[in-house]
Amino acid sequence: MPEKIMVVDDEEAIADLVEVCLKNEGYQVYKYYNAADALQCVEQEEVSLAILDVMLPDMDGFALCQRIRQEHFFPIIMLTAKVDAMDKITGLTMGADDYVTKPFHPLELITRVKSQLRRYTRYNPADTHTREEEGDQIDIRGLSIASSNHKCTLNGRELSLTPREFSILLYLCQRQGKVVSSEELFEAVWGEKYLDSNNTVMAHIARLREKLQEPARRPKYIKTVWGVGYTIE
Repeated sequence: MPEKIMVVDDEEAIADLVEVCLKNEGYQVYKYYNAADALQCVEQEEVSLAILDVMLPDMDGFALCQRIRQEHFFPIIMLTAKVDAMDKITGLTMGADDYVTKPFHPLELITRVKSQLRRYTRYNPADTHTREEEGDQIDIRGLSIASSNHKCTLNGRELSLTPREFSILLYLCQRQGKVVSSEELFEAVWGEKYLDSNNTVMAHIARLREKLQEPARRPKYIKTVWGVGYTIE
């Protein structure tokens, strides 16, 4: 069964172009020009990945991304005409997994779609038969995380994490007691070369701390080792 991609962009020419490119790769495409129809789609269909434009007529893409993340964990790629770093960080902290700046080359977008789907499959609960199902749960002072069922709980309360947030937290927990640099964390989770000016890891760590209800000055779990990286003791 082909993977289902949702495309949301009020510029019909761009939405049509993306639709054609995705269909040529064998994907099933749901195309919408506003957020309301997109939200209805994710409730009715098993979407594998979403491509969201930032500028929509009824709701901006960041807000739409945040709404989707309340219930769903599939990858989200933002399409943005903006190049400001804070806009990119905003999208990532709202739950987006990647962004593509307009104008873009269709092949670049397809490459990013394939990359996100590969990474998502690695942590998808439906694919647990490919992973070791026993002995994968890690418990650290009330924090429990398991790759076999993609579940993370804090003191018995399940946390709603994006696939990227889950991957970051799992990577740190698996290396409990060790300091992991931003470069190592980025290259392990994103699978791309780390750049010194990249604030993506910091933005995701901040979002994770919010969900873990970590106090800013004395975090219980994810601690910053200044000038080195992050650790879970």
